[in-house]
Amino acid sequence: MTYSKEVQEMVCVKKGAKHGPAPIPEEGKWVQAKEIKDISGLTHGVGWCAPQQGACKLTLNVKDGIIKEALIETIGCSGMTHSAAMAGEILAGKTILEAMNSDLVCDAINTAMRELFLQIIYGRTQSAFSEDGLPIGAGLEDLGKGLRSQVGTIYSTEEKGVRYLDMAEGYISKLALDKDNLVIGYEFIRLGSMMEMIGKGVSANEALEKCRSTYGRFDGAQLYIDPRHK
Repeated sequence: MTYSKEVQEMVCVKKGAKHGPAPIPEEGKWVQAKEIKDISGLTHGVGWCAPQQGACKLTLNVKDGIIKEALIETIGCSGMTHSAAMAGEILAGKTILEAMNSDLVCDAINTAMRELFLQIIYGRTQSAFSEDGLPIGAGLEDLGKGLRSQVGTIYSTEEKGVRYLDMAEGYISKLALDKDNLVIGYEFIRLGSMMEMIGKGVSANEALEKCRSTYGRFDGAQLYIDPRHK
C-alpha cells in the first residue's frame, strides 16, 4: 500500500464507534451483508436494449451469493431469443458479482442483470420475508401450466380498431363482437398444454379441441372474427 507524503505525516486519530452495514431482509432473516456469499434471494426484473427495441424479464434465485436458477424471457428482436439461450448457460453457477461483470450477449439481458443486482444486494427481493426463501424451481413455476411466458400481444388501428392476438390465457383464435361491434369476449388456445398433449400421443386435432376455451360473453356474440385475418 502506497501513501502520499501528506498522509504519512498526518496524526493518527482513532476510530470510535464501528458500525457494520445496515441489515437487509433475506429469506426471513436480517443479514449484515459483507461479502457476496452473504446474499440470498429470488427476484424478477426487466431490462431493455439501448435503442429500446426489445426487453428482457429476468428471474434469478440466488443462494449464498451463487445463482442457482435463472429464467430468461425476451421480447423484441429475433436475436434476443438466441442471446437468452446463451445467457442461460452463462448465468447458472456464477456469483452475482461474476454475472454482473459478464457479457450476457444481449444489451437488454445485461441491463436486466444490473437491475436485479441492485434489488438483490439491497434486500428488495420477492423472498425477502419468506423463511428459507423459495426452493430452486420456483422460477419455473412462475410460467404455470405449459411452461410458457405470459404474453400479451395487441394490435390496433384507428380505421379498423383492436385485434387481440395473444393474452395470458393463450393464443387468441376468435374475437366476439356485440351488435355495436364492441369486443365482448374471445376464444383462446392454450398452446403449451396443447403441445404437451401432442407429445404424449394425442392427435393434433383432439389436442386443439381440448385446449380451446373462451372468455367473457363469447357465446352471446353477434359476430365472430379471426383477429389475424379479418
